[in-house]
Order: sequence, then structure tokens, then C-alpha cells
Amino acid sequence: MRFDEAYSGNVFIKSHPNFEESEAVIYGMPMDWTVSYRPGSRFGPSRIREVSIGLEEYSPYLDKELEEVKYYDAGDIPLPFGNPQRSLDMIEDFVDQVLAAGKYPLGMGGEHLISWPVMKAVYKKYPDLAIIHMDAHTDLRENYEGEALSHSTPIRKIAELLGPENVFSFGIRSGMKEEFQWAKENGMHISKFEVLEPLKKVLPKLAGRPVYVTIDIDVLDPAHAPGTGTVDAGGITSKELLGAIHEIAKSDVQVVGSDLVEVAPIYDASEQTANTASKLIREMILGWIPKK
Repeated sequence: MRFDEAYSGNVFIKSHPNFEESEAVIYGMPMDWTVSYRPGSRFGPSRIREVSIGLEEYSPYLDKELEEVKYYDAGDIPLPFGNPQRSLDMIEDFVDQVLAAGKYPLGMGGEHLISWPVMKAVYKKYPDLAIIHMDAHTDLRENYEGEALSHSTPIRKIAELLGPENVFSFGIRSGMKEEFQWAKENGMHISKFEVLEPLKKVLPKLAGRPVYVTIDIDVLDPAHAPGTGTVDAGGITSKELLGAIHEIAKSDVQVVGSDLVEVAPIYDASEQTANTASKLIREMILGWIPKK
């Protein structure tokens, strides 16, 4: 996928028209080939863009406006339907190009497996990378019903690549007993049920380090985000998740890339999930993208 190709679809609000002049690249990864319950997250990126038109361009949380950050919406990567491995290879190649151009990658999903090739690409540039992972699920399985390529496996894959001690998961409330046991035995950091307070304790330990942040929208309680493939009761509020984004923004960690995944608009007629995701993306843009 070439960056000089004009994207004719909807773009995220206030997207800059020029790739070269931008500090960051927003891109969609419309894949849900390996989901274990309800498909539909491949339509998440396009709907997040569409509803972003309803956003205010100013964030009262951060006292910043979208015009202050130049970001280019590259559209969706044209992934081959039903081919997980080829799709993952294309995503990794795309992010390699973004990083080689010196841009910050901000991805929208799509199922959570798409985060795996992104983090692989980021790790190649930042070998001392740490991961902040917000999710309802551990995603630490080695396989799901015999399939290693599954949205249940990306955090296990990245933990094995970076070292489990460099992966910090928050809001976790669902997973196999064996997954929690593996994390404990291998030094991975899992904070159950909550995000903001345990995150505040971890961030000073990550000061100065490059960090990639991946957010699964199902970290939110279904009352706040029903439009996702695997809803799980007992989650956090949208207020707490916004607070976590802002806490990272004011910390001394170096956020070098991020994504927001598992938005499945078809399951939410009210569109509150897509609208919430859109606002979260706005705060990620304003809080995390470094100015040049």
C-alpha cells in the first residue's frame, strides 16, 4: 500500500491531507477472520471514522485541539478476506513503512490478532519496547481449538517475543486458569478488574521507555460498549478508560505506537461504542502523538 495513493473514503475528523507533512498515520485493519464468537469488527475502522464527524475538535481534558497535531488517515489496509497469515504479513509490512518514514502508527481494528504484527514491527525499531495492554481478556492462549492464529493469542505471542516481564495488562477479568498461571510463573504483570489505579503505580517504572499501547474496547463494561465481539460483564467505565489515556499522556513514558481494536458496530444500534471509540482515538491523538 502506497502513501501517495489518495484515499477516497471517509477520514477521521481533521485528518491532514499530506502524508509527508504529518507526524502520525492513522490506519484501519479490517480483519475478523479468527474471532471465536461474533464477527463484525472488520467494519469498526470505517464506522469510527464516520462518527468522528460528531466530535468536538477541542479536548477539555487536555486543553488541546486536533488542529495542533498533523495526522494522516491512510484508510484501511486492503486485507485478503479469510487469509489470516497473508493479512498479518501485510499489516507488518505497512507498519514497517510507517516507522521507516518516522511516523507514529495509530491503528484501528479489527480483531485483536492484528496487534501482533504491529507490535512485531514496532519491536524491530525499539528493542527495549514495553507493552501496555487494556482488555477484558488475557489473550494468552497458545492456540484456540488448535489454531495458533487467533484473537485469543496475540498477547502470548508478544510476551514470548519481548519477554513476559515487559508486558503489562490491565482490566483483565476473563481467561483460562492456565493463562493466569502462565503469566504469574513467567513474570508478566496482570492487573485484574481495574485499569486506572494499577496503571498509576506501573507508569513510573516505565519512565523513559518506549511503550506501545493496545486497547481492546471490551475492557469497557458492555453497558458502555455493547458493540464488540466478545462482551464480558464487570468492566470499567468509559470515564476510567479516558482517565487511563490521560494518565499515560502526562507520564514520562514514550508512547511509540498504539491501537484500538474489536469495535463491531453491527451489535450496537445506538452507536455508542463507535462514538466512544472515536472519542478515545481523539484523546490518543492529542495525548500521545509526539510533536516534531
